[in-house]
Amino acid sequence: MKCFYSSSVSEDLGCRRGEFSRKHYGSVELLISSDADGAIQRAGRFRVENGSSNEVNYTPGTWHRTDVHLENPEYYTRWYFKYFLGKVHQNYIGTDAEKNPFFLSVVLSDQNNQRVPQYHSILWRKTGTQKICLPYSPTKTLSVKSILSAMSLEKFEKSPREIFHPEIQKDLLVLEEQEGSVNFKFGVLYAKDGQLTDDEMFSNETGSESFQRFLHLLGDTITLKGWTGYRGGLDTKNDTTGTCSIYTVYQGHEIMFHVSTMLPYSRENKQQVERKRHIGNDIVTIVFQEGEESSPAFKPSMIRSHFTHIFALVRYNKQNDSYRLKIFSEESVPLFGPPLPSPPVFTNHQEFRDFVLVKLINGEKATLETPTFSQKRQRTLDMLIRSLYQDLMPDLHKNMLNRRSFSDVLPESPKSTRKKEEARQAEFVRLGQALKLKTTVKGDTPPTLATTSFSKKEPWESQSFCSNFPHEVVCADSWGQSLLVSTDAGILLIDDGQPSVQVFDKTLQIKQMHVLEALDLLIMIRSKYDCRENKLERTKGIARVYY
Repeated sequence: MKCFYSSSVSEDLGCRRGEFSRKHYGSVELLISSDADGAIQRAGRFRVENGSSNEVNYTPGTWHRTDVHLENPEYYTRWYFKYFLGKVHQNYIGTDAEKNPFFLSVVLSDQNNQRVPQYHSILWRKTGTQKICLPYSPTKTLSVKSILSAMSLEKFEKSPREIFHPEIQKDLLVLEEQEGSVNFKFGVLYAKDGQLTDDEMFSNETGSESFQRFLHLLGDTITLKGWTGYRGGLDTKNDTTGTCSIYTVYQGHEIMFHVSTMLPYSRENKQQVERKRHIGNDIVTIVFQEGEESSPAFKPSMIRSHFTHIFALVRYNKQNDSYRLKIFSEESVPLFGPPLPSPPVFTNHQEFRDFVLVKLINGEKATLETPTFSQKRQRTLDMLIRSLYQDLMPDLHKNMLNRRSFSDVLPESPKSTRKKEEARQAEFVRLGQALKLKTTVKGDTPPTLATTSFSKKEPWESQSFCSNFPHEVVCADSWGQSLLVSTDAGILLIDDGQPSVQVFDKTLQIKQMHVLEALDLLIMIRSKYDCRENKLERTKGIARVYY
């Protein structure tokens, strides 16, 4: 007789998910090691990724590049810095039904600078931030209530009220910084063949030639003293953390590597506390291990650190000039990609660099979602939000907060108060731009956020088109990668390194221009003294539109 055992759909799905996880991300193993006296030490449970365990005889170079990409790049983007700071926007304060304070920020902006307006909204709560994009409709006003409803917040203990004071931008910038780093610091530990303890590994004064090539592959060697970019906790004034380090920028993220052989070495201190102080406090550490595959393999238990959650083991094979990669992730770290190829051997060094950097960046982002980090982040965020709420609420009747709850987003100001509102918005934008510049100069934001296209004309950006311009400039605007300039000799089109082209002669004198590239329009405003006969009602001049 044959017996048939049926399983539920959920059990079958769970099985297939388990197979997929083991196949692509390795299995969870209890890693143990013994100390010098032979005592067993428990290092905890780690997920081990080493490609297919069935691969014994492999042919390096047979792997083709898969889709290697940073996970959820927009989710981890600092929205407030990117879309709000330095622009006119609205901020609200309120408390939910459980009496927990929250903040809401709303801005009307273009989608990827394509002249498609939409609302970006951020809801700040103790549990974290929620981000949402909502479409703009010129015929329908968007209310704060509808935005909060879209974020599943519909009941309130105190209805949200608008915050007018521009200083709120500083506080919201601090709140956003609690989401996690936009730049990264990774440890790089050099281990000689046969070294099995962290004291031995941290005591290596120099690395091998293959290790130096690996460092050169990771990034550039920079001098720390006077360094103005992201420093990753290293001293850039007095050389107390070494004189040089390895640094790179990858897809807008600045990365500083804490290299063991570049950090200060002490002959008297066998534990090399100064080196461990940096690498032991990195979430992700690369271990470059010399030796053949048959040599004793690295295990996370060899490193005494309660902070490091991910180890990337790198081995170099001189015979075929290839790198082999193995990833150890603490059990609580969510799965993150890209999965290791099978076998995890890379003969193309640039592809290997891309893979490693993406894997480590994704790994640190995933680690920040573990209870160890998320609970700490939630406590800090809750404390900051409550403190800010207590500071703001006493000013409810001092014109800092708008008395109107559920006000429309970016409402049209009454004519009687329009000048006052315009002055307030100008000060609001000025402070926001100053904060953006200060944050950028400090190196606390990715280059992709700090640098924008020329057409946006942020205050700290400059672009030289002509070093010796012979005409007096009246006004100008960008046109693609070119510059359209009104001068005493007419209107000229200037390209970088190219002779200027006259678009209109000097008979057309204008005082202001605006290029609308998406609509193929050029709007020019002439002086009222030149156009009195053609003056429009309630205007100070005449506008001409050219297609």
